[in-house]
Amino acid sequence: MFTEYEIESMIEYPEVKEATVALKKDFLKTEAPYLEISDEDFFSLIVMSPTIGIAMADGKISLFEEMALNKKARKLSKGGYFMKKDPVVYAMKYLIKNYYNWSDKFMDVLKETIKATCNIENVDQDAKVTDGDIDYKEYREAVLHSPYLLIRFIASFFLENDEDIINQNHKIGKEEYQRMILIGEKLELNRIPVFQMFCKTFK
Repeated sequence: MFTEYEIESMIEYPEVKEATVALKKDFLKTEAPYLEISDEDFFSLIVMSPTIGIAMADGKISLFEEMALNKKARKLSKGGYFMKKDPVVYAMKYLIKNYYNWSDKFMDVLKETIKATCNIENVDQDAKVTDGDIDYKEYREAVLHSPYLLIRFIASFFLENDEDIINQNHKIGKEEYQRMILIGEKLELNRIPVFQMFCKTFK
């Protein structure tokens, strides 16, 4: 998962900052008028949105999933890991309540963030991974040669532990897998070979 320092660095991109502030203004006005949250922590909430979507794929969030989400949120909070009332954890409750009303707007900001920070234009987006099992050696090389932040985004969105990115036996439920594919399409990650191969590592 991203650290608070990586969050702080990404939001310094002007286009990311502008999109974050605009969505924050809309979200607070419509959904949480009394919520107090910094721009950095709201961007952390945006980064959490794919993980929240995966957790909600079966229609509910289990206690285990809630604990995992809270742990990630606290890690992303600016100086808030040991705070009693963590701002990202608190804001996440509002997003979960009406997730499907906001998910597309949150994904749009993330899509722009990925484009701004990952040099996507230098990644071959038109190559297609063939059907069937992937070549694990080829997948490992693709991970190692991809932009650092691109791999961080994929791992942060879809894995419990970042270090599991180079693994050929990921486990996931059918609903969660379908949601991951949908989120990948919304973020336009589905055009990138390393993400296509990543999806094929799930059993």
